[in-house]
Amino acid sequence: MGARREITRATASAYVGGTKGQKSVMLDNLCASMGWSRANARRQLVAAASRKAGLVPLPKRRSRKYSLAACRILERIWTLEGEPCGKYLEAVMDDVLERFARFRELGPLESFFDDAVRDELLGMSAATIDRYLAPERAKRYPAGSLSSTRPGTMLRSQIDVRWSGTEMEQEPGFFEVDTVAHCGHSLKGEFLYSITLTDVFTGWTANTTVKNRACRNVVAGVGALVAALPYPMRGLDFDNGEEFVNEQLIEWAGANGYYLTRARAYKHNDNAHVEQRNNDWVRRHSFRYRYEDPEEMDMLNRLWVLVGQRKNHLLPMVKADGHTTARSGRKRRTYDKPRTAYRRLLDQHALDAGHARELARIDHGLNPAAITREINAIQDQLITRAKLRTQRGDPGVSRAN
Repeated sequence: MGARREITRATASAYVGGTKGQKSVMLDNLCASMGWSRANARRQLVAAASRKAGLVPLPKRRSRKYSLAACRILERIWTLEGEPCGKYLEAVMDDVLERFARFRELGPLESFFDDAVRDELLGMSAATIDRYLAPERAKRYPAGSLSSTRPGTMLRSQIDVRWSGTEMEQEPGFFEVDTVAHCGHSLKGEFLYSITLTDVFTGWTANTTVKNRACRNVVAGVGALVAALPYPMRGLDFDNGEEFVNEQLIEWAGANGYYLTRARAYKHNDNAHVEQRNNDWVRRHSFRYRYEDPEEMDMLNRLWVLVGQRKNHLLPMVKADGHTTARSGRKRRTYDKPRTAYRRLLDQHALDAGHARELARIDHGLNPAAITREINAIQDQLITRAKLRTQRGDPGVSRAN
């Protein structure tokens, strides 16, 4: 590159002062030595001559396509909607704008929201949304957590194995379940556990928090989640943790007619759907602090109701729908268009009339900004309690992440 610049600078002055025929010869020589096109060679020579004469042109600034009002409103609805990625926010932008306008949640920006700004926001692509939100997104989340899962060898031979290559069910009702330990940075002592239940086909997810992972508590927690589902469960898949591979859960499933399967040991991708929600639903909203008290269990259970409303009704997701083959011959996953879990249930006609009316009533009344404020209020209480536990020097507390 240094040699190219020297040759270009040496030729630039002669090129500017040369005749048309001389310029043509210079361009031919420069293209042959540099491998440039004639247009690029001409551009490089003119630019080098301008720099040499001290006439460096100002770089052309790309004109702003979207107004400042549209960008500020985009940041506000992204924050109050739960910070989804551009692909998911684009898919529900029309619904989000309608809800924010109906509930008057744009705050001081409401006076700037007109038809022109609305058209701008609806016209943004997913990549554009991510690009405009990149500075804000860069300011915000870390990783790293402990796992308390221990393999339960008892009764494993009685449960069928389901692995990541098994064909996905094509109807609602088959769920994956897992637990998350709220242990902070130590597994010592007793602490709370959250149970996550997610439908493999529709993505409908529910959470609850229990006192510990004793078999009776886990079975009771799973039973409560299943009873609250708006449609029936047919099967349940889990890992090899002893909180699931036990007689109590097997007897409960048998009494209710649920089909049980388990993942292979130490193969987290076999439970990919629920493992993803362990992070995006549980860790992201409850952090990685240690929780032990009944008051904290009540806070977490109130938190999961709000997170479920936001995630199941307001934020879309994509689901794998097959494979395609790349030009290299390698298989690639293909995904459908982003839709919310609630819309997927409606598309599958999985709800009876009573549950359909109830969920429609709930969906219509959801205010994304109000949900975010309630979630933030509970999170502030959890953070305060974690700080107090740290100051007391209780065992197993976690430093702020």
